[in-house]
Amino acid sequence: MSHPAVVTCALTGVLTNPEQHPVPVTAAQMAAEARRAFDAGATVVHLHFRDQRPGLGHMPTWDPDVCGTIVDAIRAEVPEILINSSTGVMGTDISGPVGCLERIRPEIAAMNAGTLNYLKARASKPAWAWPPMVFDNPVSKVKAFLDKMYELDIVPECECFDTGIVRSLAMFKHVGLLREPVHASLVMGVASGMPAKKEWLPLLLQELPEGADWQAIVIGRSEVWDVHQATADLGGHVRTGLEDTFYLPDGSRADSNGPLIEALAQCVRNAGREVATPEQAREIMGIKRPAHV
Repeated sequence: MSHPAVVTCALTGVLTNPEQHPVPVTAAQMAAEARRAFDAGATVVHLHFRDQRPGLGHMPTWDPDVCGTIVDAIRAEVPEILINSSTGVMGTDISGPVGCLERIRPEIAAMNAGTLNYLKARASKPAWAWPPMVFDNPVSKVKAFLDKMYELDIVPECECFDTGIVRSLAMFKHVGLLREPVHASLVMGVASGMPAKKEWLPLLLQELPEGADWQAIVIGRSEVWDVHQATADLGGHVRTGLEDTFYLPDGSRADSNGPLIEALAQCVRNAGREVATPEQAREIMGIKRPAHV
């Protein structure tokens, strides 16, 4: 495969506690991590936004001013980088993420493409790691997000946590909800979703809409790197970062996003491919808006 690979860095997660793990929270920290990721090869940063009040940095926020301050800091530090905003929210009220999309106008936004029982059991005893919950993304919610993204000229990145969600993309396209080009993310490693196994990739690719662009989002520890390499080998785009893993290929823990992206870029080069430049990433993603430079 000779076409360039878009490298995305997921800077921070939804609830990871910054007092226990090296995840960025403040605007300055997010900008510094975006710089480290960009210097290591990332051309896209996927963002979650955290509460900035003292002691609440482990909690998410949809305050448009907070989101705007963080994105403004990232764009000031790395004007070339593309912003991919999270939109994941439970329930039918999407006013929070929509308000942030309107404020920050990211080039790309995650569009959760289906519903999942979000489960995890404790390994040490027969109990749940957290109370079972439903990450609800019915078609009405999918449509509302897609309508807003297209209105704002934002490219949807369709996140698929399970095989039925992957197969739904073709139906969304068929009925006119989803426009070409389709960008799909195969989310692998969530305990109640698709496993982080490279052997699944060829089968999943058969279920994508014809001509769809795709990447793998791989959550876990040492097992993620075999999937990243297979993704690069099969022509997909790649993503990692402190949202997805803390572990480097040698099993050591990463203290920032930079080393993770360096390792991911090496997977791309191992496949005989180049890491996409910001200009190439824009062309691949079909982004027509001017860069923030």
